[in-house]
Amino acid sequence: MLSRIIVMLVLFAAPAQAQSSVADADQARIIGVIQGQLAAFQADAAGEAFSYATPGIQRMFGTPERFMAMVRSGYQPVYRPQEVEFRELRDTAEGPVQSVLVVGPDGVAVMALYIMQQQADGTWRIAGCVLAPVDDTVI
Repeated sequence: MLSRIIVMLVLFAAPAQAQSSVADADQARIIGVIQGQLAAFQADAAGEAFSYATPGIQRMFGTPERFMAMVRSGYQPVYRPQEVEFRELRDTAEGPVQSVLVVGPDGVAVMALYIMQQQADGTWRIAGCVLAPVDDTVI
């Protein structure tokens, strides 16, 4: 929990640029990566969902099963979203952050902030996800 708060502070304390420096084609790829992981969560395809994470995240959890257990227990809005709406992509000190409005299975909307990292081969992977409240709105 403390690490989520620290990441949120870093993301929001860093001045955001009005326009992301990420090329449109890369933004489309970033959205595709997130959509792919969300689809894998829906299918309970642990290996596929795990494949969208950076090598650092993969080392941290070790196995797709441990990763999925963490997602099921702490990230229900992205594990089983009722609605998904992609918002802005911002440049931050941590790298590009894609904002995604999700409505969880409980009907509560949260902002999922996906920290993205481009790999040496040019592909994009998810380096972290922080869930932030959205005005306590229930949809």
